[in-house]
Amino acid sequence: MACPVRSPSPGRRTRWRSDTDRRATHAYSSTLASVLGATLLPPQPNLPFAAQGAVESLWLALGGSVAQAGALVDCPFQRDSAHNLASGDLHAVLADHAKALIGQMLLFNQMLGELRQDVKEQVKEMSLLRNTILECQVCGFHDARSRCSPNPCHPGVACADSPHFPGFACGPCPPGTVGNGTRCHDVDECEAQPCFRPSACVNTDGGFRCGPCPPGLRGAPLAGTGLRYAKTHKQECVDIDECVEVADACVQNSACTNAVGSFRCGACNAGYLGNQTVGCFPRSSCATLTFNPCDTHADCEIERNGVPSCTCKVGWAGNGNTCSADTDLDGYPDRSLPCLDNNKHCRQVLVLLFLFIILIVLLFVSTPSTVSSMASNHVTSVVSIRTIVCRLPIQVRRTLTTTASGTSVMTTRTETASKTWRTTAVWFPIRTSRIPTATRSATPATTAPTCPTATRLTRTETPEETPATWTSTETVPNPMQTDRDRDGVGDACDSCPELSNPTQTDIDDDLVGDICDTNHDTDGDGHQDNRDNCPDIPNSSQLDSDNDGLGDDCDPDDDDDGVPDRRDNCRLIANPHQQDSDLNGVGDVCELDFDNDAVRDALDACPESAEVTLTDFRAYQTVVLDPEGDAQIDPTWVVLNQGMEIVQTMNSDPGLAVGYTSFNGVDFEGTFHVNTVTDDDYAGFVFSYQDSSSFYAVMWKQTQQIYWQTRPFSAIASPALHLKAVKSSTGPGEYLRNALWHTGDTGGEATLLWKDPRNVGWKDKTSYRWQLSHRPQAGYIRVRLFEGSDVVADSGVVIDGTLRGGRLGVLCFSQENIIWSNLRYRCNDTLPEDFHAHGRHVTMHVQV
Repeated sequence: MACPVRSPSPGRRTRWRSDTDRRATHAYSSTLASVLGATLLPPQPNLPFAAQGAVESLWLALGGSVAQAGALVDCPFQRDSAHNLASGDLHAVLADHAKALIGQMLLFNQMLGELRQDVKEQVKEMSLLRNTILECQVCGFHDARSRCSPNPCHPGVACADSPHFPGFACGPCPPGTVGNGTRCHDVDECEAQPCFRPSACVNTDGGFRCGPCPPGLRGAPLAGTGLRYAKTHKQECVDIDECVEVADACVQNSACTNAVGSFRCGACNAGYLGNQTVGCFPRSSCATLTFNPCDTHADCEIERNGVPSCTCKVGWAGNGNTCSADTDLDGYPDRSLPCLDNNKHCRQVLVLLFLFIILIVLLFVSTPSTVSSMASNHVTSVVSIRTIVCRLPIQVRRTLTTTASGTSVMTTRTETASKTWRTTAVWFPIRTSRIPTATRSATPATTAPTCPTATRLTRTETPEETPATWTSTETVPNPMQTDRDRDGVGDACDSCPELSNPTQTDIDDDLVGDICDTNHDTDGDGHQDNRDNCPDIPNSSQLDSDNDGLGDDCDPDDDDDGVPDRRDNCRLIANPHQQDSDLNGVGDVCELDFDNDAVRDALDACPESAEVTLTDFRAYQTVVLDPEGDAQIDPTWVVLNQGMEIVQTMNSDPGLAVGYTSFNGVDFEGTFHVNTVTDDDYAGFVFSYQDSSSFYAVMWKQTQQIYWQTRPFSAIASPALHLKAVKSSTGPGEYLRNALWHTGDTGGEATLLWKDPRNVGWKDKTSYRWQLSHRPQAGYIRVRLFEGSDVVADSGVVIDGTLRGGRLGVLCFSQENIIWSNLRYRCNDTLPEDFHAHGRHVTMHVQV
């Protein structure tokens, strides 16, 4: 039967490796077509080879019949006898050609694979050619297309073409964002806390900005971009001193106390009556008195109750009503005066006899003297009397014994290469206004927890290879015998009452044991925050009149009588009815004794503090400022005249004798006298002492000199009275030692605030009187020095906020035989008139 002829599909092309392959394939196709009934196009002379004799379709059936093969091409064979006869021959032919077909099929598949690979290579070549043509600028076909147009990077990020995938590269993300350049997201700079108050930080797109400073503070606005900027720039807000910069912050003629971010108005100044509600009006003044009771060489002042008070001027002595010359400035007149109250220094002192007696005691005393007790409830303090034999002891041993009369005696034995000498300390029963806290180390009690039994720390020196030890010997009442930390030291005298520290070590001499010393002091008043009863307001005195745990300086009602301090006519004594019989603005209950401490205001060193009554340095702390080495010995202190006179006898390393009473504002005066002609080094005093690295020092040297130890740096001393702010980063040691010797600034150790331009040193065996006024709430400092009644040096008004109050003391450095006498301190927070008068002319030294 005839089968239909199928035309080849248009466009089909076959690639042959050679003519032989082509002919073989065509012959095989013809044979196979004749056998299987496939349609084979006859050769066409005018057509290309690919269109001649091409097989359009091919079906293969193995193991079947011819009829089945015909069915594959829709051309079934007729089942007749002829077919049956030929079937045997067909099977034979089919078997021969099957093998050839399989071989050709394998060859055909191989050619198809090679054809596919060729096509892939052609595609790559065409793509490369196309890209080359597009990117070639010199071909002139058309302009090259940049992968950076449009910009695929983050807005604001630069894009550059790149030969690498994906054909472009993005620059870094803008400041304030992070990412890969294609995508960038904002960084929260507020996490770095660049603002004064973290809550005032506002994060913006790519940056930040700070809100304004809190009320009471001033500072420039801050805004920036990027985390690095936020970490390296901080908003600074400094306190506004409302007492100085705000007109009428408090009523005129009243006390104003500045605090960080605020201020506090107090009572009327001395000589004025009233309060913050009705105002402060002048009392009768000395100028308006019909009769002035004061001597012509005395200053007149009206006390709080309106009574005039008279005080002899520097260079004069007496009771104020009568004054006479005082050549040696010891507070006693050169001749006796016709007044009976010798407590006001009306009688002359037999100086030569007194010095002779002291000399006899120094040379010959070897056994303790006993002194009868003044009262059973009085505490005791020590006066150390020491003979001077040698300057470089090899070993010192001290022992505490008790005599039959009950007097405690400290005996010291010092062994040297050639001599043996003894020192005796006699413990005098005295009354003190304030009990100090134990310092250095305390010997643990072996029985019930208690506080030791004398008022002074003693030091046991050992050979050079063994550290010196300290023993606390203070009398501190501890009736309940409480010892919360169970370290053997009673809570009343424990430098860390809540943490066990039986050795009581205090490396920086700030009266806080090392184990609990944080040195975190926000207000700069010398008391760490967790021990400060006003942590945000400077109040070095820590006065708390009503014992409510809140210091008077931050307590709106100091006496807890329900009447606010600004309206209370007796701020420290409860008087809810505010009775004032004479209508002088001072309540009846505090008319003569404002702090109710049984000492009249006219005699009280601190009329507004019941904790301080009279000047007394009998309880003091020794601070060694160069504890290393043995080139010089430590100072030796002798306290005389009921705590109002101190003597230092040795040519020593720098050292301090510091009282335990802390002050806010204070007036401190005294006389110093160098009683020798054999040395020319430093004598002076300190104020606002907070620890052995933080204090103000007023120092004076006789001659210019380079310190003999030039390590760690060379220090040059000038013969001029000068004022320094000591804020040492290293503490006691060679750096602080040389910084004290050096008259100028020393980075990280001390800052020179003022230097006497006369550049004149002190004279041998000459008495000088100093007067210091310090108001830490405003940073006010003024130092004046007198020789006789003449002012020989005056610092003028110096403003410095480095230290906000502290303790008082005296200083020596390599100078022997110094006498500080007629010492007096008085609490005073009233800003002097010259503070306002100087205005812009003051010297500013503000440390934030």
